[in-house]
Amino acid sequence: MISDELNNESDSRANMGLRIAVLSRGPRLYSTRRLVEEAKKRDIDVEVVDPMKFSLFVADGDINVTHKGESFTFDAIIPRIGHSITKHGVAVLRQLEQLNVWTANTGQGILQSRDKLHASQILARNRIPIPRTTYVRDMLDIENAIDSVGGLPVVIKVTSGTQGQGVFLRHTLHEVKNLVQGLLMTGRPILIQEYIAESHGKDIRALVVGDKVVASMRRKARGREFRSNYHLNGTIESVDLPEDFAEVARRAARVLGLHIAGVDLLESDQGPLVLEVNSSPGLEGIEKASGVNVAGEIIDFVISEASFSEVDLDQLMRTIPGQGVLSLQIRNHPNLVGERLCDLFKTSEIVPVLALSRDNSLIWNPDSELQLRYADILICYGELTELRSSLRQAIVEVPNNLTPEMEKESITGIE
Repeated sequence: MISDELNNESDSRANMGLRIAVLSRGPRLYSTRRLVEEAKKRDIDVEVVDPMKFSLFVADGDINVTHKGESFTFDAIIPRIGHSITKHGVAVLRQLEQLNVWTANTGQGILQSRDKLHASQILARNRIPIPRTTYVRDMLDIENAIDSVGGLPVVIKVTSGTQGQGVFLRHTLHEVKNLVQGLLMTGRPILIQEYIAESHGKDIRALVVGDKVVASMRRKARGREFRSNYHLNGTIESVDLPEDFAEVARRAARVLGLHIAGVDLLESDQGPLVLEVNSSPGLEGIEKASGVNVAGEIIDFVISEASFSEVDLDQLMRTIPGQGVLSLQIRNHPNLVGERLCDLFKTSEIVPVLALSRDNSLIWNPDSELQLRYADILICYGELTELRSSLRQAIVEVPNNLTPEMEKESITGIE
């Protein structure tokens, strides 16, 4: 008991001086109130600040920000930015990021997650399973789009929306054409997406904080509604999340640049599919369904991370003329498969490879004797002209001696 009291006093002293701002227009909303409550329980100086009350100042060599005409002096931000003010809210976040104010989700991460097409592109590129999706801008593309996602019925979405808005299920070609034509006339880009029949009217929401899933729930639609959103009167229940679902959720949040995210997963016959990633997930439903103090988990994460700033290495190095970061995808140069890193940079005194991306992980400062595989991505840093010259020379000099069998082995990672 004495030990617990001492630990609590120690934590309280460590939290003193940390100021957290919850960026929200709705101080009475459940999620905002819960975050404030949990921060105050930990003796944190916390305040709800309206993103529409900021003024941003930019000049040569100087940037500044004020809130309601006063200097902004908070150490950390928890963004709760609504869809309707995304553009302005992200502008505020970016200004604060330039001032090295720590933010739980970056402006870039929020933008990437809210554009359904962009999010799908990033997820697919990182081999995170999603329903087959086609982007449509012309009525002539509709039939090909339907075929490419597996045929009727299909789900039709606008590229931005929240809480199930702008999402439709259509069963016939006539219905699809009528809906798409109407949406295109409003100037909104359209996605035609594969319908996962076995997951009709239900999905799983996994709440990711940092690098772990802290809570999860299954959502079910009522009646004939196929959208399972809690705000559409869907039901919620606790669910024991399988590890493969948790890993997909963590990876989805990570590649979209989000530290706090609600990842919606479909339970398909082939395993988990990422339906959507929400950068400002509601806390009410998932706290009730799971019994987990999600708001407390978020505040604890902010406390543990707010002292450390993330760095955009490429942007940092570009402040030095001629310096920067390059990536090389080995799949585009299969003749390099099996080559050692040291062979690529014969003219360099050191191997300028910061990391090697392999099998959904990073190998930092890889050994110069490491052999390249087909799916590897090299991340190099240094003087750009020299980097390009060395890599071009290696690409040209190494002959392509791969047989189809060897290429198949390299794709699966067999050396």
